[in-house]
Amino acid sequence: MLFHLLQTDSLEALAQEINQAAETPVQPTEMSTSLWSMFNMGGPLMWVLLALSILAIYLIGRKWWMIKNASKIDPHFMQDIRDYMNEGKTKSAITLCRKYDNPVARMVETGIHRMGRPMSDIQNAIENCGNVEVARLEKGLPLLASIAGGAPMIGFLGTVLGMVKAFFNMSKAGNNIDITLLSDGIYTAMLTTVGGLIVGIIAYFGYNWLTSQISDLVYKMESSTMEFIDIVLNEPGEEE
Repeated sequence: MLFHLLQTDSLEALAQEINQAAETPVQPTEMSTSLWSMFNMGGPLMWVLLALSILAIYLIGRKWWMIKNASKIDPHFMQDIRDYMNEGKTKSAITLCRKYDNPVARMVETGIHRMGRPMSDIQNAIENCGNVEVARLEKGLPLLASIAGGAPMIGFLGTVLGMVKAFFNMSKAGNNIDITLLSDGIYTAMLTTVGGLIVGIIAYFGYNWLTSQISDLVYKMESSTMEFIDIVLNEPGEEE
């Protein structure tokens, strides 16, 4: 009888503790991880990726500005050149070319300076000038392409180094393996992979976009060259 009463009291006490535990609100553990702390957990290769990202953004912005300025072509420019050449005002045509700082104007000016020479000489001079202009616009794009291909590889290198670090910590721990021993290596592996992919994607799309912009500009340059050659062939003017 006594044992039964003790057992009943124990069960009642246990039930009360369970009810109290259920009514007690559980305080959630907040874990706030800043971008800077995540960056540091990625290891030294994150600094390399950061430098590459800054360089890629700089190249994209600088090339975009150059192409934008080079593409500013007055729609009436070639018509004005045609009018000056028909009137024999070659000096006025040269002055008009120097008014605009773009590849088309410099190519036309080069052609005007070759007036009176064989057509092949004029075409070669304009073509050489165009090649120089295109090379100036494309300068830096191979470096951007290298960043697009190299950044993910650096991220993959960080992944391998992180996993090596994780397994090394496991081997040192022996039988006392704790998940915290693996966290540093896993963070390095994952964060460098993400960083490399982000930098590579930015550089890749930037490179292709800039290449398409240069192709559009080259088309405008070729069209203006053909129009100038037509002016020279059909309506040559005499110098004023």
